[in-house]
Amino acid sequence: MDIAIVIVAAGRGTRAGGGLPKQWQPVGGKPVARWTLERLAGFGRLCMVIHPDDRTLAAQVCDGLEVTLVDGAATRDGSVRAGLEALAPTAPDVALIHDVARCCVPDAVVQGVIYALETHAGAAPALAVSDALWRGENGLVVGTQDRTGLYRAQTPQGFRFDAILAAHRAHPGGAADDVEVARAAGLDVAITQGDERNLKITLPGDFARATGLLERQMDVRLGNGYDVHAFEEGDHVILCGVEIPHDKALRGHSDADVGMHAVTDALYGAMAEGDIGRHFPPSEPQWKGAPSEIFLRHARDLASEKGFTISNVDCTLICERPKVGPHAPAMIAKMAFILGITEDRVSIKATTSERLGFTGREEGIAAIATATLVRT
Repeated sequence: MDIAIVIVAAGRGTRAGGGLPKQWQPVGGKPVARWTLERLAGFGRLCMVIHPDDRTLAAQVCDGLEVTLVDGAATRDGSVRAGLEALAPTAPDVALIHDVARCCVPDAVVQGVIYALETHAGAAPALAVSDALWRGENGLVVGTQDRTGLYRAQTPQGFRFDAILAAHRAHPGGAADDVEVARAAGLDVAITQGDERNLKITLPGDFARATGLLERQMDVRLGNGYDVHAFEEGDHVILCGVEIPHDKALRGHSDADVGMHAVTDALYGAMAEGDIGRHFPPSEPQWKGAPSEIFLRHARDLASEKGFTISNVDCTLICERPKVGPHAPAMIAKMAFILGITEDRVSIKATTSERLGFTGREEGIAAIATATLVRT
């Protein structure tokens, strides 16, 4: 499914206070719009609709991201239509329309809308109203309102692209949101699960609330790695950076450190960055005989560049011989030093395959590893 995301950022946001429109003001160390772009970048193409006067600010906020900037209109629905029209020449299957001020939107809210679009023309997240509702005049309660069937609308609101573009082209204007536009065109809109964290920054106090939410949210990634190397003639093996005397060696393009390779691939996997072969192709001669810590350090540095902290790694070596137990403390110390974490976050252990398979026949060594990365 080809997905495009229209981020509505052309408003002035005067109720939020400050010297700039709220989307360009900082929250949690970054502009509101930057948080929103980063949260949605993994779901599809980004198109941000902006006020013409804000193009320089918008370009700075978009630095390093692929974002199409489109000048908006005087009204929200006019700005949405401008974004949709800009996408029309390379029309996606579906469009998600999101308020830039909802910078804390959880992934699950976005995914819920996308899933619903597999069976519905439109979908939008909402929360059922749970508070009692009053009607008031002149500061006094003059009545109550039944809350049955009432919902608090959120974004992103998603639609089949052709349908929502046609709906906007036909609408006279003045709609509160895109669900209203869609329903005016006869489209059914499914209600998906919203989230209290998906607040819209509107008033000055909302910046502090958003900062608190962003500081508490963690991005936890798990990756696994698997590697195997066959034995060849030799007098030692290198496992997790430690040279161990043995009556054979491990065959490989580099130093064939099967344990370190598995851990490295686990780190790459947690970042969705492929494997060692993607970053260090075996077809390139400079990696012939290279120490595997080069690969591990690269994975470590890449994680750091992406804002991740390595929480822990766990590696199991599968072989009959050599015996790993006596060397495990040295392996742990070596891996912890390279990864820049404490030794209590590194697990190195071994098992046999009960004389079964190639490891049981002592034809080689296998390793499996798991790594956890955390980004706050």
